[in-house]
Amino acid sequence: MFSELRPAKSIRLVFLFLTFVLLLTCAYSQQTMPAYPRIVGYFSVYHPIETLSNRNFTGNFGNAYTVSFPFGMHILKSDHFGVSFEISPCIRTEHNISKVSSVAFNPGALFRFTRGYTLVSRLAFESSGRFGFTPALIKIIKRGKDCNLFTAVALPARFGNNQAPSLSSGLQLGLTF
Repeated sequence: MFSELRPAKSIRLVFLFLTFVLLLTCAYSQQTMPAYPRIVGYFSVYHPIETLSNRNFTGNFGNAYTVSFPFGMHILKSDHFGVSFEISPCIRTEHNISKVSSVAFNPGALFRFTRGYTLVSRLAFESSGRFGFTPALIKIIKRGKDCNLFTAVALPARFGNNQAPSLSSGLQLGLTF
């Protein structure tokens, strides 16, 4: 078949074939898109440990037990900064009755450091009428292919709703994906 083609047509076909191969090679050798911005979701369990209010310390494992299930997303802008949006329903058990005592919306900023540490400074708006802020120090403790295991220490401060200001401490364990 190629022997029947004239030399000019053969050269054009070879030129077109080489151009096509070159374009394909260039298309696949282009640099990949930057990794940022990137969205990371997470789900966790948060256990308050101790709360200071009215100059009294109250433990979480006494007359009542509280646990919350924060979930949300981080929008990572770079290796060092991001924005976080979290929703955290809180369940309180007291006198053998369990109920959702509040739901908190916690937007904030992420400051990422080396070795898997992140400082999160969040505002807090609770459905119970309380508001405040929640700084937390997060540490990735196990990296996986599709998800990471993390732990965090949080220090929520709350005000408003005709209640005394409170400062709590708590531990969080969760997965990012």
